[in-house]
Amino acid sequence: MRRAPGLRRRLPALAAALWWGSLSTLGLLVAPLLFAKLPTPALAGGMAAELFAAQTWVTLACGLVLLLAGRPKHAAPYPWARDAMVCILGGMLLALLSQFGVAPRIVARQDLRWWHGVGTVMYAVQWCCALAVLWRILGQAPAPDGLEQRGDAAGGT
Repeated sequence: MRRAPGLRRRLPALAAALWWGSLSTLGLLVAPLLFAKLPTPALAGGMAAELFAAQTWVTLACGLVLLLAGRPKHAAPYPWARDAMVCILGGMLLALLSQFGVAPRIVARQDLRWWHGVGTVMYAVQWCCALAVLWRILGQAPAPDGLEQRGDAAGGT
């Protein structure tokens, strides 16, 4: 079976969009809905912890795809990859620190207000990292086959 044309070129954008989109959906929609709709905060918190753990693995998978896709075999890294490397690695590190450093303290209700605040800030920074990577990739994406890309088409002014 042959790969779809341009898959290698489009894979980084898909991975970055999945990473940022899943962070956005979980943090801005799903978690607040859990606390609004489930009968107790403890039940909502337990479910949220499970979902944030799953998000950690989504982040790591998307980050790995981005790291591998950014450096093609026998070629120099793509320009977006060089520019986004700090955000990719930073987002992956934040996900791991949140999951294995902060989340256990939140679940144990150890100084809950403090650790929840730390986790929220780390999640927000991770969201910004994912957005920066997506923005970088989309800003440097090649034009569709057969079309020239205008200078202002990538969102610049």
